[in-house]
Amino acid sequence: MEREDLPNLRALGFKDDELKTLGLWDPVTGNPADLAEMYVRRSVKKDTLSALREQVRRMCAHAAYEKKQIRHVWFEQKSASKAHVRREEFEKATAAIIAAGLSKSLYVFKTSRLSRRGMGQVGLLLDRFEEREARIFVVADNIDSRGNRLILAILSEQARDQAADTSEFTKNSINGNKAEGRWTGGVTPFGLYSPKGSGKLKRHPAEYPIARRIAEYLLDRMTPGWIANKLNSEKILTRHGKKWTGPGIISLAHSVTWAGLVANREKMLDENGKDVGKYHRGGAPLLDQHGHPVSCGEGVITFAEHMKIKAILAERAQPGTSIGDKRRGKREIVSLLSATLRCGLCDGPMGNGGINYRCYARQVEGPTSCKGVSTDRKRADAAVTTMWLNHILRLSPNSPTILAIAKDWLAYNDPDKEARKVHVSAALESAVGREMKLEKEFFVFGRMDEEKYDRLREQVAAQIAELKSELAELSQEADLTPLMDPLSLAEIWEDAGVGGQRALLKAALKGITLTPARYRGDRTPIMERLEPHWKDESGNPAEEAAWDKRGKRHAQTAV
Repeated sequence: MEREDLPNLRALGFKDDELKTLGLWDPVTGNPADLAEMYVRRSVKKDTLSALREQVRRMCAHAAYEKKQIRHVWFEQKSASKAHVRREEFEKATAAIIAAGLSKSLYVFKTSRLSRRGMGQVGLLLDRFEEREARIFVVADNIDSRGNRLILAILSEQARDQAADTSEFTKNSINGNKAEGRWTGGVTPFGLYSPKGSGKLKRHPAEYPIARRIAEYLLDRMTPGWIANKLNSEKILTRHGKKWTGPGIISLAHSVTWAGLVANREKMLDENGKDVGKYHRGGAPLLDQHGHPVSCGEGVITFAEHMKIKAILAERAQPGTSIGDKRRGKREIVSLLSATLRCGLCDGPMGNGGINYRCYARQVEGPTSCKGVSTDRKRADAAVTTMWLNHILRLSPNSPTILAIAKDWLAYNDPDKEARKVHVSAALESAVGREMKLEKEFFVFGRMDEEKYDRLREQVAAQIAELKSELAELSQEADLTPLMDPLSLAEIWEDAGVGGQRALLKAALKGITLTPARYRGDRTPIMERLEPHWKDESGNPAEEAAWDKRGKRHAQTAV
């Protein structure tokens, strides 16, 4: 039996013999007080694998000194300073201690590896660890959270300041390079590349002829779908060895840098005006002080050709649907199965074609990719409705599927609750940060008199208590009893609307495969061509894993 984290350890470059020496070879179980989780994070490429291996060795040495065994090594490559970045492996490491109670210690190498978001986040985390009588140990600084809570919080605030300074320096550097017409890095558009150290775009010897063909096709008013199929029929692949798609051609056509110009793109912000880590697509050329576009080297097309191509594509686009149009908003859901149905030929997703469902690969890559399967939308929707109701009515009220459907239905009907939880969590993190800063000012620097400290501390404590109470209330599970009856769910289905029915389907189904017709005009009943894959049906584990992988791969397809 292998350790669950063995793939992570091998990805770090450890050999089996060294893993045995470090005590990271055999699975570990036992008293949680004798076990520990280890969290290793790589935020930038300069953190070499050899440096990460040395961190693991030092943490293992400390665990041996404390006579503890490492239950699991959690490793990820993520930034810790940006609020919008979710660190899944870190969440799993803390959940193993806080939620599952599998161990009582979390080892990290430095405070910056733990968090760069300051006292607020670290303070809340320490509260939850103390509730479980657990602790965090920072090996490089020899800090145990049980006796050095304030020191750990102060170091985390210093790490936050360092991250903010680095971010500001990086932003200023990028803005300066853009103004001087230098390529600031990242993925270059197809047909171009940037020689190392040049800061300029050049035409790629192998890609440029193909890219120029694409541009000429667009200028000749050929549709992106036709161009993708043309290239795929000639076995011409993208830079990453994949087939061309219509949306991919459109993105390329709207790229300002494809014309050799510096792009000025706006960042996406949430409702509070905070950066979400994404940019609006398309963008406009950066203009110099005279109002002229700033060039950063050679392009596949000229600026005039770029404007002409955009105008051609805009003629075909429906109002409010063009790339870069920030007013588009969220489309209304009109098709029941576009997130569930799969093509029986290529196993890819099927999309809404208006009056029918059709293979998405055929639609965006052309017939050279898949001959395609299609069926009348209303007929398929009616068949799946009957199929879903028949399946649900056969289940017992205690079925895990019924429980999953009930939970998903409540979440679908109350999306504001999850948004409120995120808002309250952020406010609580901020309040805890203010509390710890007060303690720093009073206990460490002595720059605050006791009366002022007590008054401000009381105000912040009241805010924290109120926010914790609200968060606890929001985190409580709702009463699912009224929804645990299959007959009740069947009644809900009838009144749910397309969006609600899609949520109910997703809770019960992994997907549905539409097998191809045997011949043109095949009158086989649609129910016989639909092959559902229910979540509550046990099957081959390899097949289940393959289905899950396919689902993740196609999760971003169009509605």
